[in-house]
Amino acid sequence: MTTTVATRPRRPVKDPAAAGRGVYVILFVIILFSIFPLYWSLVVSSRDQSAVSNYPPPLVPGGNLWDNLSTAFEQGKFGLALTNSVIVAGTITVAVVFTSTLAGFAFAKLAFRGRNALFTSVVATMLVPTQLSIIPLYIMVTQWFGWANDLRGVILPALMSAFGVFFMRQYLSSAMPTELLEAGRVDGASTARIYWSVVLPVARPGAAVLGLLTFITYWNDLFWPLILLNTQNPTVQVAIANTASGIEVDYSLVLAGTVIATFPMLLVFLLLGRQIIGGIMQGAVKG
Repeated sequence: MTTTVATRPRRPVKDPAAAGRGVYVILFVIILFSIFPLYWSLVVSSRDQSAVSNYPPPLVPGGNLWDNLSTAFEQGKFGLALTNSVIVAGTITVAVVFTSTLAGFAFAKLAFRGRNALFTSVVATMLVPTQLSIIPLYIMVTQWFGWANDLRGVILPALMSAFGVFFMRQYLSSAMPTELLEAGRVDGASTARIYWSVVLPVARPGAAVLGLLTFITYWNDLFWPLILLNTQNPTVQVAIANTASGIEVDYSLVLAGTVIATFPMLLVFLLLGRQIIGGIMQGAVKG
């Protein structure tokens, strides 16, 4: 006669990496607090000036959005400002990503005399406040090159970035296997060929993150363009500042300009979001 021992059914093991309901609630609250300023800007920009001082404040968009946007384009020169900002931020982003990737590769994987001292001097430039160099930079751009009220004067000082070099050097030091470089040299590839065919594909996630940070930085830059450019040739941030500089400020127009200035950054994030997430996940796996 055989006896069977009853066994209790095993409970499913909960994945320790699975998020609970509390995590989703916290994330939802954080998302609401993050989106609300943009939503409030959209609400005010769709109403008249009195909406700013109303109590309780309106929480539903009105019907004046297109009128305020068209007024902002006509009076604030936002069409020209958008074009100028795209030129400035786009050119600087492409130049910074290229030069930073090239210099980061050299500092991370190439052996040459004085590499550590040169890299230290590049990083040390980040300790110098931007405000200290504004006067000599303005004299150089306006008197030496004659680029007053010229987009070239805004672009030229920002074509290289010490932070970008540091960022890409740190990224390539961990993400680029030395064996790939050695295999390329065994196959007879030159340094330029290795950079183009091996380094750039590996550096793509880090370059996407750097490109997004650079684009946002110079799209939102106000200090230097406000000094160099005038109201007839503004960038987006200068146009917003000019709209808000009158005796009676129409905040519906100001926030309409803010809405206009926000959407290109959202578009860039949507385009580079997959590369950014890939870079974050790659760094998390390596960490």
